[in-house]
Amino acid sequence: MSSLQIRGLTRRFGGLVALDHVDLDVPEGTIVSIIGPNGSGKTTLFNCISGLYRPDSGQVVLERAGVRTDLVGLSPDQICRSGVSRTFQTIRLFAQMTVLENVLVGMHAQTSASVVASVLQRASFRVEEAEARDRAMRLLQLFGDHLEPRAGAFANSLSYANKRRLEIVRALATGASVLLLDEPAAGMNPSETEELMQDIVRIRDDGRTVLLIEHDMVVISRISDRVVALENGSKIAEGSFEEVRSSPRVIEAYLGRGAAGRAGDSRPVAGASEPEPRGAV
Repeated sequence: MSSLQIRGLTRRFGGLVALDHVDLDVPEGTIVSIIGPNGSGKTTLFNCISGLYRPDSGQVVLERAGVRTDLVGLSPDQICRSGVSRTFQTIRLFAQMTVLENVLVGMHAQTSASVVASVLQRASFRVEEAEARDRAMRLLQLFGDHLEPRAGAFANSLSYANKRRLEIVRALATGASVLLLDEPAAGMNPSETEELMQDIVRIRDDGRTVLLIEHDMVVISRISDRVVALENGSKIAEGSFEEVRSSPRVIEAYLGRGAAGRAGDSRPVAGASEPEPRGAV
């Protein structure tokens, strides 16, 4: 298993401070959820961890099998090979490839056969390809009968919820021990969200570490081991879900200045955020 330690992470865009000396620990084998209003820095945090943005200062340290690696300055590909993978708010599948092929694409970081071996279909490549297919099918089985029976179907034929599931499987296919999930429940109806929560918990219980951005407070409250709240790029609260949602700073961030006082400083944020649109897909 792996853990993340983030210290003093800062990212500026001109005069805008998107992240302001953020400290965050993601212990191994846990689900840590990030909440905050739009523009609070959640996605910028993910982009800095995954290498899409380079922070102006700070550290992002991955500890895996006793080895500590500072991810700052590494490319997204190097970070992925180190054991950190992510999904995005918008679905990014290869629509004209099959479900199985999409998962196999995610395994490219772990393949060792040379280009020549693959072109010539050498024995080493055929063995590795067979092993990759077996592993891909096992990953599809993590989501019950949602994906495995559809392994040969094109990705664009899947329901919206199954496309979300396939993105998570493809991220797992990289061999990630730390998974960054960016609003995985967005657009799902309540029954799909319920299944997704069970899936994410199963991923954690299978020995992985999960850092989650989500607007659905039902998801946050049900599966989070720890919750961190951001506002204007700064961490304003951290703790259990109940501790964070009852924080005066969090109430003020969502409901406006003075709201905590009007609520007697102990009233939790109801819903804490507008949920993403939900409905049948």
